[in-house]
Amino acid sequence: MNMESHFIAYLYRLRYIERWSLMRNTTRENVAEHSYHVALLAHMLCEIGNRLFGRSLNADRATSMALFHDATEVFTGDIPTPVKHHNPKMLANFREIEAMAAERLLGMVPPELHSAYAPLVGGHDTTAYSKLPKEEAELLQMVKAADLLDAYMKCLSELSSGNREFAVAKGQTEQALTKLAMPEVDWFLTNMAPSFSKSLDELSESE
Repeated sequence: MNMESHFIAYLYRLRYIERWSLMRNTTRENVAEHSYHVALLAHMLCEIGNRLFGRSLNADRATSMALFHDATEVFTGDIPTPVKHHNPKMLANFREIEAMAAERLLGMVPPELHSAYAPLVGGHDTTAYSKLPKEEAELLQMVKAADLLDAYMKCLSELSSGNREFAVAKGQTEQALTKLAMPEVDWFLTNMAPSFSKSLDELSESE
């Protein structure tokens, strides 16, 4: 007898979870869109690393990790960074809630598929790099960088639309990206990021 699984049905509901909820947005963004963008960026960062900086990164695996990196938000919602990072105790409590959400979501995965999805849904604790195999830790670092880059792209897009609400967030995100000290990120910021401040007409003129 087959067991009905709600796993994918819940993941589809990420499109209803809005990001940047504390800030005025000119363009709304949901977690499903964000996950897709982070997957694109994680793949590209890996390929930049492989082809320009002599790395041996599994871009496809990084893409899969990125697609699921915020999966637990179907239960927790998107907790704004200033809220969950307000103090260490609050962050620790959020991590515990996140772990419980991952356990609940994984409980919906059919047993035959559990081993495939357990590392994707429950394996993104960036405080536990030392416990991961070197290859997985490197990919998780790429996903973290892609997550920050997507936030930076959002800030650029909002500022280019005249929304000063994102000015401070842009500066904070720039600092976080600089702190990563990753050549792949620096290359992306130099060669790819400037386009996000351009209008469609400006992009077309420069083709």
